[in-house]
Amino acid sequence: MRRAQLDIQLKTSDQIQKMRAAGLVVAEALRRMSAAVAPGVSTADLDAIAEATIREAGAVPSFKGYHGFPASICSSVNEQVVHAIPAADQVLREGDLISIDCGAVLDGWHGDAAVTVGVGEVDPALLKMASVAEDAMWAGIAAAARGAANGRGRLTDISHAVETAVRRGGRYGIVEGYGGHGIGTEMHQDPHVLNHGRPGKGPRLVPGMALAIEPMITMGSPRTVELSDGWTVVTRDRSMAVHVEHSMALLEDGVWVLTAFDGGRARLGDLVTARQPADSPAT
Repeated sequence: MRRAQLDIQLKTSDQIQKMRAAGLVVAEALRRMSAAVAPGVSTADLDAIAEATIREAGAVPSFKGYHGFPASICSSVNEQVVHAIPAADQVLREGDLISIDCGAVLDGWHGDAAVTVGVGEVDPALLKMASVAEDAMWAGIAAAARGAANGRGRLTDISHAVETAVRRGGRYGIVEGYGGHGIGTEMHQDPHVLNHGRPGKGPRLVPGMALAIEPMITMGSPRTVELSDGWTVVTRDRSMAVHVEHSMALLEDGVWVLTAFDGGRARLGDLVTARQPADSPAT
């Protein structure tokens, strides 16, 4: 079933369960890559870990071949915001920040998530920025859950919650033109989810919606440019950037963070659906 106008795909409970399986593949790939991040490791090394993890699970890397993208992850380091291509000659150094974006498709359903990881000893101000982005992501997910539960939620309630959390956290740039999206049988679906804006606009938040929420913030200007490779997006002023993301679904009894091992319970408490699969660790 699809909602009119924006062509929003609403999922059944069984379809969301399949998305959860894909989400757990992504979660495990990100867990392994995060553990491997260290000075001297290349972004190509991380890409190899991702592809092996995804294929071991019987899934397929959804990024690889997507509009010609050549890898299984996007590995954006320092001033790179999103969509950077892994390379053997991009070797991580002490003090770097790397944002790792990963997607997998399993049985026709997609999972998509991103984390930002510090390399060795990192400037505390940069780690704080990563923490602010993560808090903003969870604020957006919580806003979606509350809005669906009370029947009054609109899409831009998510955007407003993300922006409010970022502004509360400090003086950061919120990247414009990039944001979250619907997800399901395709990696990118309607609607586009901005990380800023006024609340109360856009389609209603209803059970069956599945969205990827992904704040991208910078230490300086929010303006970006795309490099000549046709993929890598960097900050125009070359300030440091972070990117985090989770895919989540709205159910009748709450939200399910499909790419979090605990379904989002630690951050969202009772906003999370009571439906938890047997293969979901509690941590």
